[in-house]
Amino acid sequence: MLKSSRSRTLDAIDRQMLEILQREGRISASELGKRVSLSVAATHVRMRRLESDGYIKGYMAVVNRERIGYDLLCFIHVSFRLHQPEEMMRFLDEIRRMPEVIECHKVTGEHDCILKVVVKNHHDYERFWNEALTRIPGVARTHTAIVVNEIKSNSPTPVDHGAASDTS
Repeated sequence: MLKSSRSRTLDAIDRQMLEILQREGRISASELGKRVSLSVAATHVRMRRLESDGYIKGYMAVVNRERIGYDLLCFIHVSFRLHQPEEMMRFLDEIRRMPEVIECHKVTGEHDCILKVVVKNHHDYERFWNEALTRIPGVARTHTAIVVNEIKSNSPTPVDHGAASDTS
């Protein structure tokens, strides 16, 4: 069951709105309201509530990275030397400042973090790896997988239709 920090359960209309907004973030409130059978005012109220409750984190355009010159996408697995909190926080602070890193996930298993990185080409990757990533104190080793063909990305998050309805 999906719940917000205020413990409000999503109803079927909320779920339907989230699905539509993930695919069509620029849809007008009028059109969205038509699709979910609500007035424009009621649609606005629900959208604001979904935003304030934290179900919607924001809106953004999905840019074609290749069209703007970022031809190389890679995933870099990073392992730390030590797992000291200060060292990990410094690493994460450094990563947050690197524009090439478009995602960073702390993970379980053999590695500590997985970075999704975009660079212009192999030379740009080498510069990033040598001058930025490996210079962060605490990085013990890295393993890079270069994406050959991006099959699926920017997919909507599934919205559970099996969750109990909110009757309030």
